[in-house]
Amino acid sequence: MNGTRSMRSLAQALTQAWNGQGGWGQALATALLPVSWGFGLLVTIRRRLYQIGVLQQHRLPVPVIVVGNVMVGGVGKTPITMALVHYLSSQGMRVGVLSRGYGRKTRGIQAVTPTSTAVEVGDEPLLMARSCGVPVYVGSSRANAGRTLLAQHPEVQVLVCDDGLQHWQLARDLELCVFDERGVGNGHLLPAGPLREAWPRKAWRNTDEKVPVPCLVINTTDPADANEFVVQRRLGDFAVQADGTQRPLSHWGNTPVQAWAGIAKPEVFFGMLRTQGLTLAHTHALPDHADFEQLRVDLSQGDVLCTEKDAVKLWTHHPQAWAVPLQITLSTTLLAAIDRHLAKAQRAKLSSPHGHKTA
Repeated sequence: MNGTRSMRSLAQALTQAWNGQGGWGQALATALLPVSWGFGLLVTIRRRLYQIGVLQQHRLPVPVIVVGNVMVGGVGKTPITMALVHYLSSQGMRVGVLSRGYGRKTRGIQAVTPTSTAVEVGDEPLLMARSCGVPVYVGSSRANAGRTLLAQHPEVQVLVCDDGLQHWQLARDLELCVFDERGVGNGHLLPAGPLREAWPRKAWRNTDEKVPVPCLVINTTDPADANEFVVQRRLGDFAVQADGTQRPLSHWGNTPVQAWAGIAKPEVFFGMLRTQGLTLAHTHALPDHADFEQLRVDLSQGDVLCTEKDAVKLWTHHPQAWAVPLQITLSTTLLAAIDRHLAKAQRAKLSSPHGHKTA
């Protein structure tokens, strides 16, 4: 027990040091710098091997947009991915989604359907399949997952990859790199810092291509400079149950509720609920992608409010839980930039001898 408590204290101190908050964890972060230099060298070598063709990179016949990050931990990629998919679909495009399927207990490539379970495909892919209504496929190799998706859905015109900025096996036509309030933390690579690759990062170039892949930087809080795009995040003013029943959040204005969150930053969700005027009698913070199957919910403590991501797991055993959607607004300048780069990529694909023919 004492060992577990010590490890948690150590992890907390190191995380504070990663975020540039100082503390005694800073000494540990400094001691780990040689390991970070070694990690950085390995990342550079691996990246270079892909770019010179020693490691094989795979190009798909439709444009690929990768939504990812260079920071460890959740930065809000999936809600942004969903907002992008909704936007592209509203423009009349046939969209497909690729994901690793983090947390699933299966292997291989799988199609995600609304009736899939989080155990089979992962919580975020399941949420996207239910919310976006487009083909979603999971696989450790996004390239193979993309080929399978296109073989079974030849009408798809663009693929959006949820995460995978460092998954260089898959060639991409546009990158969206997402940051949150942490920025780049202390600026060091793992394990001395929170970065998966150095920042500012060198522009990625697909194998045999001279033109660098455009990378749009998105900040979910305040942009660090004029070159970053900001997105607006807010909770919806309603909650929904598994059977589709909706209820305005104002319904709980004078009634204490309990809030559950198994996401990267549960306190952010709890704070958003309080901002909406709700009284949280109990909060239950769980690790990101936590398994909800063994959880016991005591409804005598009040109605359960949770995130949409948690609901796809919680509803399996507790369909009476209420999911509160996170609403993302992509700026018009960001959407214009995406449209411009996507149109260029589509023209390039059509002029290729292996261009993809859409239905």
